[in-house]
Amino acid sequence: MIKVSVLEGESIDKALKRFKKKYEKAGILKEVRKRGAFIKPSVKKRMKMAKAIRRNKRNMAEESI
Repeated sequence: MIKVSVLEGESIDKALKRFKKKYEKAGILKEVRKRGAFIKPSVKKRMKMAKAIRRNKRNMAEESI
């Protein structure tokens, strides 16, 4: 659980900004999306391969520049 204490004289906006930063760093939203639906292992493998191919293509394009 993420806790952010509001300091004396601190605006709510700043405290909310600190909360959002901690929330992003903790990876909570990523975890929720990951657990939202079951993905078969074969589909995960296929997605992982496609991601690797895109990454390699991008790296090759950057090297040719």
